[in-house]
Amino acid sequence: MSPLLGLRPELQDTCTSLGLMLSVVLLIGLARVVARQQLHRPVAHAFVLEFLATFQLCCCTHELQLLSEQHPAHPTWTLTLVYFFSLVHGLTLVGTFSNPCGVMMQMMLGGMSPETGAVRLLAQLVSALCSRYCTSALWNLGLTQYHVSERSFACKNPIQVDLFKAVITEAVCSFLFHSALLHFQEVRTKLRIHLLAALITFLVYAGGSLTGAVFNPALALSLHFMCFDEAFPQFFIVYWLAPSLGILLMILMFSFFLPWLHNNHTINKKE
Repeated sequence: MSPLLGLRPELQDTCTSLGLMLSVVLLIGLARVVARQQLHRPVAHAFVLEFLATFQLCCCTHELQLLSEQHPAHPTWTLTLVYFFSLVHGLTLVGTFSNPCGVMMQMMLGGMSPETGAVRLLAQLVSALCSRYCTSALWNLGLTQYHVSERSFACKNPIQVDLFKAVITEAVCSFLFHSALLHFQEVRTKLRIHLLAALITFLVYAGGSLTGAVFNPALALSLHFMCFDEAFPQFFIVYWLAPSLGILLMILMFSFFLPWLHNNHTINKKE
């Protein structure tokens, strides 16, 4: 007899969801190992690894969102899972971005060629859509009472504020996260992953009730595809343009404005 059968139905469903997410992580890990061994062309290598990383992030987030909906009275549990899986993604998806904003940041800073960036962006968008339909097929198996395929195709608008506040929320989240990503590069890897996971958890806590605090265009497309179809202008502005605006402001501040301010201060001191 399965050890899960002695648990309450809610706990059985939660354990099943956690098992599914960890299974996805293990399968993607195996696929990444095979890809590294078999793919020697840089373009194919970059595309496949980015595809797999985005697929893992989107599938796990679909399941996390489902769990958060079933436990609205226990936000601490949801935030704990967000922190834990942020650690898992940080440890297992090294060398990939799984976020178009991260790719755009590298291209703007000159750390990635436009060709490589285009390949990674294409991989992320294709993977975001594939993960959505794979999740739907998985939920159609009915492994838990909450796994209903129709759920993934329904638009559940996560935007709970007006357009201006929603844009500010996503832009600020993107600004803070990518600023940390850029400036934590010198921090030891183990500590950096914990710091980034803590920041993601804080941003989800602060902005989750406003827009969902996605700050990832590919992930937003996977989670809210039907909403993009029904209200494209609003969702395009909030989940694509706003995070990109956050990246642009971050680069302008740290690459141009602050160095200019520092140089002016130095010149004034000399005078």
